[in-house]
Amino acid sequence: MAAGFKTAEPLEYHRSFLKENCRPDGRDLSEFRTTTLNIGSISTADGSALVKIGNTTIICGIKAELANPTVESPDKGYIVPNVDLPPLCSSRFRSGPPSEQAQAASQFMADIIESSEVIRAEDLCIDRGKLCWVLYCDMMCLDYDGNILDACIIALMAALKNTQLPEVTINKETSAPEVKLEKKHGLTIQKHPVGSSFSVFDDSILIVDPTAEEEILSTAQLTVVTDEEGRLCSAHKPGGTSLSGEKLQECISRATARQKEIQKLIDKVLHSVKSPSGGGRIRRPGEDS
Repeated sequence: MAAGFKTAEPLEYHRSFLKENCRPDGRDLSEFRTTTLNIGSISTADGSALVKIGNTTIICGIKAELANPTVESPDKGYIVPNVDLPPLCSSRFRSGPPSEQAQAASQFMADIIESSEVIRAEDLCIDRGKLCWVLYCDMMCLDYDGNILDACIIALMAALKNTQLPEVTINKETSAPEVKLEKKHGLTIQKHPVGSSFSVFDDSILIVDPTAEEEILSTAQLTVVTDEEGRLCSAHKPGGTSLSGEKLQECISRATARQKEIQKLIDKVLHSVKSPSGGGRIRRPGEDS
C-alpha cells in the first residue's frame, strides 16, 4: 500500500512524513546522512579520495602535470576541476557529452576553488613565466542519490590533502625541467571549505542533505559553503522559490557546524593514513579512534 502511494503521489507521500518532522528514510529534517571517507584509494593518482554521503558516492583523483603558465598569470599554476556523472551512477544520465548538471557542478567546483582560496596559485609556480603545475581534479559519481556538491567538495579537499608532488628543478645548462620522483612534498592548503546543501519543500519547509527523490520534489535548492573561520565562501541557489533572511541564516549556521564536523573527519582519516597501522580506512563522524 505504502509503495503504491509513494509511486502514485510522491509529493503527498513525502508531505505525510514532513508533517511529523521526519523523512521517509527516518532522518530528522536537519539530519545529514552518514558520511564516510577513504583517502589514497587510487594508487596511480597523485592524490585521491572516495566519499559516501548515504548512497551518493564520489571518487576524486588528482593528476599533476607540468605546463607553461598563462601569459596573464606568469607566476601562477592552476587547478582544473571536472565533475563526471556517467550513466553507471544513475538512469537519469545518458552517455555522450557532459550533462547540464555535470557542467554546472564543474563550474561550481571551479568557483569554490577560487572564492575560498584553497591553494595559493603562486605555490604551484615552479619558474616564473616558464613552468608551473596544473592539477587536474577529476570527480566521478559512482552512485547518485542526491547532494553531489557536498560530496564533491569533501572528495576534492581530502584528495588535495593527500596529493604529493615531486621536486622539480630547472637545469641551468639545458633549461629543461628535472623531476625528482624520490623527493615529494604535500600541498599547502590555505582554507578548508565545506558545503552544506538544503532543499525547500512547499516554499517553506527546509531539509538538509536531500536525496535524489527529495531534490526532484523540492521547490528550491541551496548549497552554502563556509570555511574554518566561519567565512561564507559561496551561497549557490539555482532558481526556485525565494528564501527569507531568517531561513538563510539558519542554513549558514548549520553549514558552519557541518564544516567543523567534516574537517575533523578529513583530519582523522588523514592521520590514520599516515600512522603505520592506519591504512586509510573509512571513518565515520563520532567514531572513536
